[in-house]
Amino acid sequence: MGAALHFDLWVPNFGVQEYMGFPKEALDVFPHAWTFDRGTMHPGEAPGHGVDIDERTRSALSLRPGLPAVARLEDGTLWNW
Repeated sequence: MGAALHFDLWVPNFGVQEYMGFPKEALDVFPHAWTFDRGTMHPGEAPGHGVDIDERTRSALSLRPGLPAVARLEDGTLWNW
């Protein structure tokens, strides 16, 4: 989101950046300078893209690997999802 926001601010004919939020765990693991307030995103004052990673918080989470979204039925047939 940090990289997208900075790119959006740079593009002179930019239109709309979609933002649906992030789970609390993701926001805890990736502290960020950008904010979202009343429909407007602000990049913040942090250097770079304004996003970091909190290794301590990440290691404390019990995450299990997931499979990527696949457009297949249970029998393996490709399907338009």
